[in-house]
Amino acid sequence: MDTNNRCFTCDAGHDSCRDSLGAWIFFILGIVAALAIRVVTLLIHIDPLYAQIAWYIGVGGFLVFFIYKFRLAQKRAQEITRQDLIKKINCHLPLQDRDYSLIGAILCGYSSKKERINYFCIFGLSALALILAVYFDFFK
Repeated sequence: MDTNNRCFTCDAGHDSCRDSLGAWIFFILGIVAALAIRVVTLLIHIDPLYAQIAWYIGVGGFLVFFIYKFRLAQKRAQEITRQDLIKKINCHLPLQDRDYSLIGAILCGYSSKKERINYFCIFGLSALALILAVYFDFFK
């Protein structure tokens, strides 16, 4: 590989994977919804009304969050189809600038720290909710 022809702007463009403000808002909404759903098992033992409120916040938050995620996935899938990207990749056809931009956007989505934090929060909150539910249902 000829290192003299290296793309220096590509290294500087690492920040191009930054998420928009809207993406962060939906991320926070998803975390709040995950927390609200998992706290229901605790709140049901304190006051059923609080549990009910948390359930509505959680389910409503998930509804909005997953509508956002679905629309984002739909737009990417349509763009992949429109650009015939799968065929270009599988047949080793030349890629255009728009193809590289789309591949970059897809890879940014998969390498997002925000997504990994989201999965970790859901896992951790689920484990905690399960432990608390077992405690309150069987030991208290």
